[in-house]
Amino acid sequence: MENTQTSPKRTKLVLDFKDSKYATGRRKKSIAKVWVKKGTGKIYVNGKLYDKYFVSENHKMQVTRPFEIINQATTYDVRCNVSGGGHTGQAGAMVHGISKALVMFDENLKSTLKTENLTTRDPRAVERKKPGRRKARRSFQFSKR
Repeated sequence: MENTQTSPKRTKLVLDFKDSKYATGRRKKSIAKVWVKKGTGKIYVNGKLYDKYFVSENHKMQVTRPFEIINQATTYDVRCNVSGGGHTGQAGAMVHGISKALVMFDENLKSTLKTENLTTRDPRAVERKKPGRRKARRSFQFSKR
């Protein structure tokens, strides 16, 4: 018998990012490789539009924040490969990478983005668990008797 079911072919999204600026953004355990070029305002994350990749509205707002600060939301296209961590860390890494790439395009944007702390890496990370404790700081329950 012949198999009549055909598997859907996945088309690989090919994006032309010649003449683009590259930057790496980091947050927690996430690393974002970001390419920014002049365009129409589309943002691709791991081959998908950022609306489809990030479910939370908070993450979507966070990713577009650098463009809203410089009032150029539809001026640049972004292609990003993100790995590691969760969605919050990935969104933060993207913001860091996008900000660094925008500064490469125009040095005048540096002061604007720096006042919002978008060009500096957020150093906060998960604190390690210590011996004799339940978590990093939480102790085991104390029983007097």
